Amino acid sequence: YIGKARNLKKRVGSYFRESGLPARTQLLMSLVVRVETTVTRTENEALLLESNLIKSARPRFNILLRDDKSYPYIHLSDHDYPRLAFHRGAKREKGRYFGPYPSSTAVRESLHLLQKVFPVRQCDDGIFRNRSRPCLQYQIKRCSAPCVGYLSREEYAEDVRHAVMFLDGRSQDIISEMADRMEAASARLDFENAARYRDRIVALRQIQEKQ
Repeated sequence: YIGKARNLKKRVGSYFRESGLPARTQLLMSLVVRVETTVTRTENEALLLESNLIKSARPRFNILLRDDKSYPYIHLSDHDYPRLAFHRGAKREKGRYFGPYPSSTAVRESLHLLQKVFPVRQCDDGIFRNRSRPCLQYQIKRCSAPCVGYLSREEYAEDVRHAVMFLDGRSQDIISEMADRMEAASARLDFENAARYRDRIVALRQIQEKQ
């Protein structure tokens, strides 16, 4: 059995009462060999750790949280031009999943922040395949319009790589990489690209401050 508690002494002690335990808990206690604990920094971290451990270990006495439908994820699809999108439920689609997140709001906020720095598409495949001109997301600089070929596959893959680094918690590595590229662009008098890298660095630092 896997569980979380704000007050560990009170929670664990409740299982060792001499009487008044439900039949299910009595059976659980008759099988106990040891008790292991993990301390987290916040209650949200405990919630997510509990969810991950239950999904991986699938303990007999845990009924809830044993499937993949409890918490939302960010899904990076397995396409030539991958899509970043909100996901909840069984992980049937190919690609990579980031999470779990504590709420759907947290996922949507993360996707919103990502669009500001790495304009990876978030539209569904039907819209992507049938575009003949860029949508509003391109106009407000939230997408690079790969649907109409406004950048190469290699350039798009670079934005996807940086988005993955961000979701892996490697924001500082991205900033260092972009700073080097900004200096190189300035040295060859490519001020347009230098300004683009500068703006992304500023946006990433703002995101780090919020986090």
